[in-house]
Amino acid sequence: MPFVTRVLKGPFFAAFIFLAFLSLAWVLRTGLIQKDTHQIQSNLANEATALSNNLEREFLVQVGALGRMAQRMFNNTYSNEQLWRADATTHLNDFGIYQAIEWVDEQYIIRWLEPSEENQDVVGYNVAFNDQRKQALEQAAATGHYDISGIIDLKQGGKGIVTYHPVGQGAENNGFIAGVFRMEVFAKQLLSNRVIDQFQVGILQQGQPAYDLNASTDIDSAFRETAVVNLPSLNWQLTLQPTYAWVEAQRSQWPNAVFSIIVLMGVFISLTTLLGQVVLKRNRKLRETQLELEQQVDERVAVQVDLERLESTDTLTGLANRRFFMEDLTHTLSIADRQARQVALLMIDLDRFQVLNDTLGHQFGDELLIKVSERLNELSSETILVAYSGGDEFMICQQQMDDIDDVIHLLGLVKQCFSEPFEALGEVHQVTATMGVAVYPQSGHDADTLLRNADIALYRAKDQGRNTYQFYTEGMQEKEMMRLELDKDISQALANDEFVLYYQPQLNLETGEINNVEALIRWQHPTRGLLSPVEFIPLAEESGRITEIGRWVVLAACRQLGRWKGTPCGHLRIAVNLSGRELEDVTLVDHVRDTLAAENVAPDMLELELTEEIFIQNIAQNRSQLSQLHELGTRLAIDDFGVGYSSLGYLRDFPVDLLKIDRSFIANVTERHDDAVITRAVINLAHNLGIQVVGEGVETEEQLNFLKVHRCNLAQGYLISRPVPGDVLEEAIREETLFTGEQATSEL
Repeated sequence: MPFVTRVLKGPFFAAFIFLAFLSLAWVLRTGLIQKDTHQIQSNLANEATALSNNLEREFLVQVGALGRMAQRMFNNTYSNEQLWRADATTHLNDFGIYQAIEWVDEQYIIRWLEPSEENQDVVGYNVAFNDQRKQALEQAAATGHYDISGIIDLKQGGKGIVTYHPVGQGAENNGFIAGVFRMEVFAKQLLSNRVIDQFQVGILQQGQPAYDLNASTDIDSAFRETAVVNLPSLNWQLTLQPTYAWVEAQRSQWPNAVFSIIVLMGVFISLTTLLGQVVLKRNRKLRETQLELEQQVDERVAVQVDLERLESTDTLTGLANRRFFMEDLTHTLSIADRQARQVALLMIDLDRFQVLNDTLGHQFGDELLIKVSERLNELSSETILVAYSGGDEFMICQQQMDDIDDVIHLLGLVKQCFSEPFEALGEVHQVTATMGVAVYPQSGHDADTLLRNADIALYRAKDQGRNTYQFYTEGMQEKEMMRLELDKDISQALANDEFVLYYQPQLNLETGEINNVEALIRWQHPTRGLLSPVEFIPLAEESGRITEIGRWVVLAACRQLGRWKGTPCGHLRIAVNLSGRELEDVTLVDHVRDTLAAENVAPDMLELELTEEIFIQNIAQNRSQLSQLHELGTRLAIDDFGVGYSSLGYLRDFPVDLLKIDRSFIANVTERHDDAVITRAVINLAHNLGIQVVGEGVETEEQLNFLKVHRCNLAQGYLISRPVPGDVLEEAIREETLFTGEQATSEL
């Protein structure tokens, strides 16, 4: 070790390193050159094989053409010599490689030849000029297989190849069709300019040089490759020798480049080593200073992380807050744009959270949000970010999305988070969620647009019912703008008295009189015309304005009752619909009482209708409200009875005066046995409890007759009258133009 230390500190160590790198460079260069040479030989072998394959293909094409000509001659296609010469001329023109095409008779004598002008001396020549050729031709005639002469001296002069294809086989043989190739023409046809320029190509026959297809003086004798030509009756090999230019083009520059680089590296490292000892002392001092600085930086980073966490995290839920989520979404979209990937944004809204929060208190609401956050946070991963937006809304960003199935899977996971009830402050409640989905880039190219469109999709999902999801699609934006404009216009409608009441009469099936009408709200919009409740009541419920509209309906109905006093309509009772929000309003009873008193209307002239669903929600509070309204003297009716929420127990507990059988039963009451049975049972049950019954949606005489036969009290529907304005109803009552009891009786 002391010796090594002294050497390391001495100047000889740099020279030692340089020599080591120089030796390594030389060894690597030698190895790369050997590998390069092997690759060149392999490339030359590929060239030889390709040339051999090309030669085989050319021969097979020519033999095939001669074989077809021989077959035509065997089939007596050529009735005379002129037809044969015409076909031979066509072959000569089409292929361009033949010097001549001949017909050799069965005695091996050339009889016909084309072109005849240049080859006239050949006619009459015996092609079986030696025993070897004669045996080969006899075998070809016997077997029907073609024969190739090999390279021979042509009668026309020069060297060439002749291919003989027998006309018929065995005893039916009628000579041969022969194709004569001159070697120089054959070489020109076979070899491309690239091969001629870069290689010397020769043919070995029986292992001996037979013909050089081209000549080149610039040949690198260190490389040579031979390829076998697989043709029947030929024992040929192609030899390929490259030019120096081709060899140099194949050589890689890597051996010299690697040698130079490693030598330069040796020089660099040697110089670096000389400087290392000087730098070592300074580095020790710098390291001590660096450690002190790193300690200070770590302390500052820890403080900064805490500050950033506070800025990016919601204090209640512990999830990412809206600001951080939007910044991260913007960054995610920029990456997705570069990588051409999709990103999904989910907006999640807790169904009926506001009702639970208002009813059970804000502390319960906060605890419920924490519980929901804990479940949703289990979905967080490297590609999924969960955030709390505020109120009852959460947001989820799914990065690196491959297709829509990834989003569907995530939606399923979110729904699983709400499959089990939530316990908060000792209360257990089943909570569901509605979701809107927007996908980048189809639904928006920036974070704000994507968020807005996901919000639009969320509202679309709410319109379709709770506990579901909706993807943003084209056209939603326009619908949302219309929805927002309509929502804004509702405030103006209340101020400008744009709402009107239409009235639909109810026919008393026992007396044939009209004593009751149902008030149905319409909106006389200044630009969109008359709007039905379907177009604006869901918006009013969503925005909370349904309570104001409900108050207006009660006031307008009572004013109408006041105006009808002393007229032919003075006996009419008006039924108005109450929403769930109105029933939750603790001032409802006072408002009804004050309005009746202000218009001097008897309470029993006003009938309040609620759907079955509203009746059984929050039963304790509803029982109190409905009992007070009943004590006030107003009549209470259950609308849409029999659809999904029927529980006969509440008919005993609530002060109900009237049941309205849902129109879905009345529509098929004369066709479907089960609808008829249910309708009769509801009528009998209500009568046994002292409750009157109305059949809704009556549109045919048969439906009306069925209700009358089974002692239903009242009928309502288009058969009696469509909803009409107050003045139209007054005129119809006055002139007795409505459907009357006498008409109903006459039909029975």
